[in-house]
Amino acid sequence: MKKLLSIVLIFGLVCSCDSNKKKSVLKAEPQDQSDWVVIFDGTSTSALRGYGMDEFPQEIWYVENGALIANPDTTNRDLITKERFKDFELEYEWAVDTAANSGVFFHMQEDLTMESGNGNSPNWLDNYELQILDDENFYDTLAVRSAGSLYDLIKPVNKELKPIGNFNRAKLIHNNGHVEHWLNGKKIIDFTMDSPEMRELLGQSKFKENPEFHSDKEGHIMFQHHGQRVYFKNIRVRRLEP
Repeated sequence: MKKLLSIVLIFGLVCSCDSNKKKSVLKAEPQDQSDWVVIFDGTSTSALRGYGMDEFPQEIWYVENGALIANPDTTNRDLITKERFKDFELEYEWAVDTAANSGVFFHMQEDLTMESGNGNSPNWLDNYELQILDDENFYDTLAVRSAGSLYDLIKPVNKELKPIGNFNRAKLIHNNGHVEHWLNGKKIIDFTMDSPEMRELLGQSKFKENPEFHSDKEGHIMFQHHGQRVYFKNIRVRRLEP
């Protein structure tokens, strides 16, 4: 009888554990897709405009085969989001042509003028840049300026880059001064703005003469036109709660 009772108790405990597992699985809910703001879905450019412009810069950027493409045969004009963001998670895909160069900036202001024929963005000395590059053929081969780097400040780690012509999946997170950059499913950059470590890095960099470097806490997200053909697709962003 005692043996039978023990078997019944053990069976009851197993059923109880299995039931709890099922309950925990039921509680897991997918991420609310309504949190995301679509910046580019393969067709519409309505969430974007040219830097210093009220409208999208037609022909300087164009859409083809579901990709947003920088035209190298025009003067450069960066793209910015119409909306401004503070704490956010940005997802996008990018690809480059041979020897192409570009970048993604955040917390951008429009307080400088685009210069015709100048491949650099107007605020590039004022803001952090997540580098986009053809590492294999671009003339500058320093790791701290390579694809995925925090341009001229932090080189990427654990980087796996797709071959030219293939799209890389990227994610940029800014949350209360903490920044993460992910590439093809791996975190490659992790830093905190205004930390002692970053202040030391900035003090040894080309940005050291700029005491206001990335001092703004919110602003536009910007996609750089550096004079070469670069491709973006599936761009979306969601605001993070404080």
